[in-house]
Amino acid sequence: MADYMDVNGVHTWYDERGAGEPVVLLHGGLTDSRDFNGNLDALAERFRLLLPERRGHGHTPDVPGPFSMEAFADDTAAFIEKTVGGPVRLAGYSAGATVALWTAVRRPDMVERLVLISGGFDPDGMILKPSTDGPPPPPLISAYAEVSPDGADHFPAVIAKVARSVTEDRPLVQDDLAAVRCPVLVMAADDDIITLEHTLRMYRALPAAQLAVVPQTSHLLLHERPELCARLVGDFLADVPAPTWMPIRRAAG
Repeated sequence: MADYMDVNGVHTWYDERGAGEPVVLLHGGLTDSRDFNGNLDALAERFRLLLPERRGHGHTPDVPGPFSMEAFADDTAAFIEKTVGGPVRLAGYSAGATVALWTAVRRPDMVERLVLISGGFDPDGMILKPSTDGPPPPPLISAYAEVSPDGADHFPAVIAKVARSVTEDRPLVQDDLAAVRCPVLVMAADDDIITLEHTLRMYRALPAAQLAVVPQTSHLLLHERPELCARLVGDFLADVPAPTWMPIRRAAG
């Protein structure tokens, strides 16, 4: 079931699927909720999935003013408050992972479990960054034009806002991550656009983190290994017990 709602003055589109405990899925940058088609949408068999699309992305129109992670995180928290009214399991992919992490930092009362897929906390960890240099890939333009109420001609403006946000937003620091107390699954490809070194820094800075590096995958790991990714995420969100017999990092817990 797809619908619109007002979120902080933004006419926000979202989809809802399945039943059970609520899980909010946040798509990547310059894309939309179709990021989860054929992979994490399978979680609708176990959870009530909520898939909002951010301002200027997918079916949600752009609004005046720049993009920022703070604004995206505040929109996410407001969406959760309106649709659920309390803390949820929150999962984000790529830029959506960064939004999810910012949401957990700014509104820890709205996040009970967190999944960060191919995301980072500081743009310095990115091998490839959004840029206005050169034309965007035609499939990206086509996907935007298929659903955007602003039309294909507005896409360069959205790219410019995203690129500016990456360069001008203040990054999170390790003290911010240390304040995230909920359980976190950090997932990345073994050949991602986020360096593995950055992924490890994030994992180590989050007090209750688990780490999954998906072999033989790229930044499109959700589409390359959809069943494996969905199982890892689903088991984590469902809190399926997996005790370790010889803990080192978690031994104190």
